[in-house]
Amino acid sequence: MKLTFKHRLMIVSTVYWVLLLYILSALLWWFIALNHQNDAMITLKLQEVETGTPNYLNKVADILQEKQRKTAQYIGEGLTFLAVIMIGAAYVYRATRRQIKLSQQQQNFMMAVTHELKTPIAVAQLNLETLQKRKLEPAVQEKLLSNTLQETNRLNTLCNNILFTAQLESGQYTTSPQKLNLSALADACVKEAVNRFPGRTILQQISENAYVMGEPLLLQMLINNLIENALKYSPKAAPVVLQLTMQAPHVVVEVIDVGTGIAADEKKKIFRKFYRTGNENVRSTKGTGLGLYLCKKIAQQHRATIQALDNLPNGSIFKVIFPLVEVV
Repeated sequence: MKLTFKHRLMIVSTVYWVLLLYILSALLWWFIALNHQNDAMITLKLQEVETGTPNYLNKVADILQEKQRKTAQYIGEGLTFLAVIMIGAAYVYRATRRQIKLSQQQQNFMMAVTHELKTPIAVAQLNLETLQKRKLEPAVQEKLLSNTLQETNRLNTLCNNILFTAQLESGQYTTSPQKLNLSALADACVKEAVNRFPGRTILQQISENAYVMGEPLLLQMLINNLIENALKYSPKAAPVVLQLTMQAPHVVVEVIDVGTGIAADEKKKIFRKFYRTGNENVRSTKGTGLGLYLCKKIAQQHRATIQALDNLPNGSIFKVIFPLVEVV
């Protein structure tokens, strides 16, 4: 039986606190033992001093001062060791928790990727086998081919997300920024999404001739991911709107949906790598946890900011703010 994330975290926490308490107990025992030893040595030295000897009081005072110095030394060393132990313990605990969370996220990612890869491949295979084995009406053939093309496009998007995430993180992707018409690019993305999702309503409100400095392929991927994310988390009958406005000195791109919305404590987490709410085994929505993370990386590459806002009363707004480039 595999341990869940909570069980593993509980085991690690229990072992951690047991070891920490043992170390602190050993440190306390060391301090008490040294103090007892110091008291015993001071007692012996006091017994060796004869009461009738000259400077008796001075010798006793020196011995007592030595005791105080030793006690202060032990306290100082103990506090130093305690500080080092606590700092190290905090670092180890945080690193261990982070590693367990990362492991869980990677496991969820692998499960999601496996599902996301198998589904379009299975659909495409079934459609092609149907076309191969049966004689169908042209309209039915067209529908099957369109469905197959849609699934292969989804597979291509997934592969691109994984590839570009790896390249951007490793610094292997070399960007070639150029002045481009973001209005035209956004319009093309909306038209492509309309073709890919014929059953959905995708609207646009785009100001013309908004120019930015950027990489066309990356910006196209950013807008496509935001549109797909909005479609994924909103009802099929509800529209998704892409707005692009010039608010000098910025260009603002907003993708608006009327879906379930995002909880306040999730709004920053959703841009983390592999982050997806819930359990991958019982999740109903598709995805890998890379789309919004990649959007944030692309926005950072273009000196832009991205944030998730509430679309009252229902839904979300993903807002990306780019520096505007003046057209000469």
